[in-house]
Amino acid sequence: MRWIRAAGRGLLVVMVIMTGYAASGAAPADRAPGGGRGPMTLATAGDLTGYLGRVLDGWNRAHPGEKVTLVELPDSADETRAQMITDLRSGAGRFDVLNIDVAWTSEFAAAGWIAPVDRRRFPLSSFLPPVVDTATYDGKLYAVPYVTNAGMLFYRKDVLEREGERPPRTWAELRRQARTIAPRYGLEGYAGQFLPYEGLTVNAAEAVYSAGGTILGDEGERVTVDSAAARSGIGFLAGGVRDGWIPREALGYTEEESRRAFQDGRLLFLRNWPYAYAGASGPDSRVAGKFGAVPLPGPEGPGTSVLGGSNLAVSSHARHPESARDLIAYLTSEPVQRRVLTEGALPPVRAALYGEPALVRRFPYLPALRASVLTAAPRPKSPHYEQVSLAVQAVAHDAMAQRQTPEAAVRRLAGELAAIAHRR
Repeated sequence: MRWIRAAGRGLLVVMVIMTGYAASGAAPADRAPGGGRGPMTLATAGDLTGYLGRVLDGWNRAHPGEKVTLVELPDSADETRAQMITDLRSGAGRFDVLNIDVAWTSEFAAAGWIAPVDRRRFPLSSFLPPVVDTATYDGKLYAVPYVTNAGMLFYRKDVLEREGERPPRTWAELRRQARTIAPRYGLEGYAGQFLPYEGLTVNAAEAVYSAGGTILGDEGERVTVDSAAARSGIGFLAGGVRDGWIPREALGYTEEESRRAFQDGRLLFLRNWPYAYAGASGPDSRVAGKFGAVPLPGPEGPGTSVLGGSNLAVSSHARHPESARDLIAYLTSEPVQRRVLTEGALPPVRAALYGEPALVRRFPYLPALRASVLTAAPRPKSPHYEQVSLAVQAVAHDAMAQRQTPEAAVRRLAGELAAIAHRR
């Protein structure tokens, strides 16, 4: 399911496409905020499991006058985002509802593309607490969490048990096991998503957060990355490549390349999203029944994952905003959230689902995923998130490729982020 794998994943980009929006950008009367009911079109970036169509069938049966037509967009998160922004900037006004990657909320809100929503309308107290923060900007709720995600450490349980070892809880333990145990079994030590794209932004941010650092503050207006913690986090990744327990091949890995490396029995440890569990358990996997998943390690204990997932938002130019808000309520209801997990294989935002014994038996990683989500942090919030992400991934890749020291890389990143923060 590529549409949940672009770093942060859970990216089910939902849009409701309308007609009749004037090219000048003027909104017809039936688009007035707070009113308007009628049919909608829901577009998604590659619903490869087909579960969403079945979910929408339930909505359409109950709402014959507000039917939703499903339209699928490209699988690539970057392509989907580009199409969305092109339309929103042009004023074409084709979208009623946007299910945006959690990292885009601040950017879309600051640009005026999505409208605030009333907190009282949605059961936010039933959601895993950290996910709500991803839907806010400037103190207001601009979206409703739909799918969440957090990075996890997949490990070869059979190998560690043979060595009398437990999965690592600290960076030192991960480093030692990756350097000493992996070679004895013909394995590489550790990999994540280290190609310079959004996945590397996530991996770099997790290293900085786990070390106790931050990247930006005050909704992107203050640069906080120039710290000992950030140098430690970037240094951890760069040191892994230098010392060989992160293979240089991993500098070209996305989620899929890294998943396949682990699934094919070439890695002792893998950082990835929970979706990798299904593939590694499949009939063509060489590690089926031989692996486990735990929260990411940190310098002194469990580390900090970056939150992935997607948030549902109402377009500022929605033709039928009342119907759009009701659709969001439906998609975030408990019955649909259960189907998000059981049929879509996506991590739901409803907290109670993570403790149901039947679901835990079916999805054994749920307790570890819940622990990861509860301690996770969002990616840096900024109205210029795309530029921020490009800067983070470029600098982190240079440090890991040994083209720049971690110290110099962090200083460079601080300067680039300061220039971005002052753009208007």
